[in-house]
Amino acid sequence: MDFAGPDGGIRLVRRLARLAGELGAMLLLEPGRYLMAPAGSFVTRVLYVKDVPGRRIAVCDGGMNDLVRPALYDAFHPVELVGAADGRPRGQVDVVGPVCETGDFLALGRELPLPEPGDLLAVGYAGAYCRVMSSTYNARPLCAEVLLEGGNWRVIREPGTYEDLVRGERP
Repeated sequence: MDFAGPDGGIRLVRRLARLAGELGAMLLLEPGRYLMAPAGSFVTRVLYVKDVPGRRIAVCDGGMNDLVRPALYDAFHPVELVGAADGRPRGQVDVVGPVCETGDFLALGRELPLPEPGDLLAVGYAGAYCRVMSSTYNARPLCAEVLLEGGNWRVIREPGTYEDLVRGERP
């Protein structure tokens, strides 16, 4: 059965429901990624930039330990410069993290306004992935979580600390 086309999802759901009924099984759907991915962005600050032929490398304070999907399986997350970029030249940008690993990148070869040190970059569709898949790899504390609601923001989870990293360790 072909599930492509505008009604493909409906046909697939009907087929799955019929099969579940035949098996006496109950279907449980978890729409988290569909609902939550676009609801969150990962914001990272550019620490320094390096210009190489054909592109700029923007080294940021956030990396693969904060959002592992690009490094893990080349997942695409949109990246935007936060704030005014009017008149700024555009070019190819590699957005990389501070962890000294080849796979420590958030985006490669993106056409963006050329970032400068201190700029903020928003990595989109991170809502279902960022904090829940993050790690303290390379002794990097977990990032804070901030809620934007009604034009106001507030920290809803404090950033990790060095003490968090070593809690429970014994000499």
